[in-house]
Amino acid sequence: MTPDDKTTPTGHRAAAADSRAAADTALLEAFGGVRGMVDTTVPGLVFVLLYTIKRDIHLAAIAALGLTVLLGLARLVRKETLKHAFSGVFGVAFGAVFAMMSGDAKNFYLPGMLYTLGLAVAYVLSALFRYPLIGVLLGPMLKENLSWRTRNPGRFRAYTRATWAWGLILLAKSAVLFPLYWWGDATQLGWVKVALGIPPFLLCVYLTWIFLAKAPPPIDVIAEMEAEEKAERERERGTPDAGQATDPLLPGWSDRIVSEAGTESADRQPPRH
Repeated sequence: MTPDDKTTPTGHRAAAADSRAAADTALLEAFGGVRGMVDTTVPGLVFVLLYTIKRDIHLAAIAALGLTVLLGLARLVRKETLKHAFSGVFGVAFGAVFAMMSGDAKNFYLPGMLYTLGLAVAYVLSALFRYPLIGVLLGPMLKENLSWRTRNPGRFRAYTRATWAWGLILLAKSAVLFPLYWWGDATQLGWVKVALGIPPFLLCVYLTWIFLAKAPPPIDVIAEMEAEEKAERERERGTPDAGQATDPLLPGWSDRIVSEAGTESADRQPPRH
């Protein structure tokens, strides 16, 4: 056994470990991580807490919106990504305005509920049409783009299962919240929505991690394209030199042939007396 044979399995294991670590990081980044859960859960908790105590829609809505803005500013000061903060601000802002205009505290939660239901439907439809949304979201982050659809069937199955998990769990969450919106009161709806904020999210992330941990590593199509471009540049630089050395029709060869022919004919001429 050669030294290369001994190190190859170790190299493969290291590459697989790096791939899984990158997938874990991308997974947390895609869905906001712990900070994203805080940004989306705490404003709703503040709203339902103040409304339960004061029964004042305007006070509760303004406090929740103000807290969301403060959380977004904290991200800005720390130079963190604002994409999750923006979604939280817009969601709370729509809910606060809708609740204050309608005079019904339950409407504070309606935009978020509709968003959850729409997202669940999108997950299910993407899985049915064989473009699982989890793969579409994570593919660019893992530098595999959509290569998993045609070149990595094991990863395609993992993305499909993860997408089904997200869709079904969010549908189940909607099935609990919408009856409370129609027939319950605002306090009941608020506390149940807060309770169903983090656990379903953690379950979805955990199942996604399980499915991807058992799947083959992603194919780095970005590295492949860079390698192909490098090889192409090397071929372009190497082809003219090789051609000049082998092609007798290139410039320089004709002069050499004429010169050699003249010399040879001169050698063959009889000497003059």
